[in-house]
Amino acid sequence: MCRHLAFLGPRETLGSLLVAPAHSLYRQSWAPRRQRHGTVNADGFGVGWYAEDDPVPARYRRAGPIWGDQSFADLARVVRSGAMLAAVRDATLSGADGEAAAAPFAAGPWLFSHNGAVAGWPRSLAALSRTLPPDELLSMEARCDAALVWALVLHRLRGGDEEGQALADTVLDVAAAAPGSRLNLLLTNGEVIAATAWGDTLWYLSEPGRRTVVASEPYDDDPHWQEVPDRTLLAASREDVLLTPLKDVDEHLASVPPKEPRT
Repeated sequence: MCRHLAFLGPRETLGSLLVAPAHSLYRQSWAPRRQRHGTVNADGFGVGWYAEDDPVPARYRRAGPIWGDQSFADLARVVRSGAMLAAVRDATLSGADGEAAAAPFAAGPWLFSHNGAVAGWPRSLAALSRTLPPDELLSMEARCDAALVWALVLHRLRGGDEEGQALADTVLDVAAAAPGSRLNLLLTNGEVIAATAWGDTLWYLSEPGRRTVVASEPYDDDPHWQEVPDRTLLAASREDVLLTPLKDVDEHLASVPPKEPRT
């Protein structure tokens, strides 16, 4: 379900990262090599990137497949950035949200993507959704599972959590409410990348002090790609990558007091 990629490094064209590599995200939209669930990611795509001296990213998203958008080919050829996040989508359920449901989702300095699916959606997360303030719930860009997961992450970020903690706690809350969910999350603020491996593949490529790429799967055959173990939190910058095992769901539930619904 979906493929995504985040990059921090020297300024490069979007195309050099997303189109040119032999097994790029562009090609993964119809021929992923390591995707465990689904085979074609044609339900939308998007890319977000950061311009110099501007902490708020720009986005380009569409409801159709990436290979059918000639405007993106032109954009990717000329736009350069030192930080970006992109995704191609395979929808959990069909719906009318279109472009609004395509990652990356955005707020303030953050870009976010979800590779996976929430089991039993939407009923399974009804109780968890009620822990959000009504204005945040009503401000969701789309009605898909990824949009609600993003709303839960964003609520934690706005409350002061750092990026990795916001992802880790959200994954554990959603996994407890909807066992069997696949929750590979990817988040960046243009300076750091946080990601979770929970039910699908995640890899990273690091040249310390220069560049870091985190992706659902390698976009080329460079032997320096490293696979992230399942149920792991990744925290990365241009300098280094840190991997931390995620808690067991039962351990998480035992350590967190019940949340009261907000009114």
